[in-house]
Amino acid sequence: MSSIVLRNGTVLTMAGPPLPDHDVLVVDDRIAAVGPALEVPEGTVEVDASGGIVMPGMIDTHRHMWQTAMRGYGADWTLTQYFVWYYLEWGKVFRPEDIHAGNLLGAAEALDAGVTTTVDWSHGLQTPDHADAAVDALQAVPGRFVLAYGNIQDSPASWTAKPEFRDFVSRRMTGDDMLGFQLAFDVTGDPSFPEKAAFEVARELGVPVTTHAGVWGATNDDGIRLMHDNGFMTPESIYVHAATLSADSYHRIAATGGSISVSTESEQSAGQGYPPTWAIREHGIPVSLSMDTSVWWSGDLFSAMRTTLGADRSREHMAAHERNDTVTHSALRAEQVVQWATLGGARALGRTDLGSLEVGKKADVVLLRNENSPAMFPLLNPYGHVAFQAQRSDVDTVIVNGRIVKRDHRLVGVDLGAIRSQVSRTVDHLRAQLGEEAWQKGMNPDIPESKVLDNPYTYTEYRGDTRTSV
Repeated sequence: MSSIVLRNGTVLTMAGPPLPDHDVLVVDDRIAAVGPALEVPEGTVEVDASGGIVMPGMIDTHRHMWQTAMRGYGADWTLTQYFVWYYLEWGKVFRPEDIHAGNLLGAAEALDAGVTTTVDWSHGLQTPDHADAAVDALQAVPGRFVLAYGNIQDSPASWTAKPEFRDFVSRRMTGDDMLGFQLAFDVTGDPSFPEKAAFEVARELGVPVTTHAGVWGATNDDGIRLMHDNGFMTPESIYVHAATLSADSYHRIAATGGSISVSTESEQSAGQGYPPTWAIREHGIPVSLSMDTSVWWSGDLFSAMRTTLGADRSREHMAAHERNDTVTHSALRAEQVVQWATLGGARALGRTDLGSLEVGKKADVVLLRNENSPAMFPLLNPYGHVAFQAQRSDVDTVIVNGRIVKRDHRLVGVDLGAIRSQVSRTVDHLRAQLGEEAWQKGMNPDIPESKVLDNPYTYTEYRGDTRTSV
């Protein structure tokens, strides 16, 4: 038996109010007790949580981890440029070892930021070798992951029908508690519903489908209607973005029990549509949060919580101002987005044993504590602190499945030097494949022409104090 106790922290169980000066005891892979001054087994590892926040591990329900080796490359992209680069031009040059490198880096990055469960929305799996490489990387890092298998270089009906795909599933998806499985593909809205065969494979395998829905110019209400009319909308379905859907589509999602993964940084910058939490809340649809891809944005859910609160409140204020009204009380609260980052993700994945710190649940625990940061005190409003003040550098300790994977702000059991070397080889390969001119152009897209508005007011000679000294 192994045991760990986090002492004297402010505990956010997500099942009740904050508990100041409380302990959390982990025994083996489970939460054994939550309370003040707990008695613990002999030999228990003690972690000082005083002045810190103890919370459940965060859960990201949509991250393209295979792209992490290109961190920041597309900082100035639009969604169109992303589609052109990955779908049409250069996504096909990724080798299995490049998928492995991106997944290793993405997995380590997630753990470092207190994200204990990540859905790897892995739509770069052109061959079973690419898929094996993705899983090998996920299993080399001590986190909890879900492989969402996809292939943007082939149609869903085609790649799900191949014998080698079935062979991969039988070989690698063995029911491991640390590795879940989904199918990842989008529904174009073509009236012939070419994705139907892929949905039937998912149903046969008994696995959920995650899909980019309501993405401006790519997926729309027609796809939702086709899924609904053919009986493929289920409580396990995860709709990513869902930013440009009509009320009818939201009603269909709500009625069938599905959930929406909101990637606010992505929606704000890339152009899928305005972050939709304001509409989702009106329809009572469960929400989870996600980061999408490090090609553009950060890889931590602190940013997701912060930007989601900002976008939702911004729209609430704008709508009120259009009515010549004023918002006096915010509808979306900090506590709610922290729930979306934890329990929301657990519920989306159907994991009733994750997302909160309750006795008997899996021991995925995060301690936010940083004695060297002036932003970590005073600790007055714990939910507000998580959502607006904390950041990845404040993640002191991370426990996954009862195992310490980060301690004293440093990852445990992760060789960053080896990951750095592998990622460097991938970058060198991609740069060589593109050639230097294309590499630089891809990273620095053209800037649209802009014009400063004509100003009816013109500056006149500035005259200051005309008084003269005598």
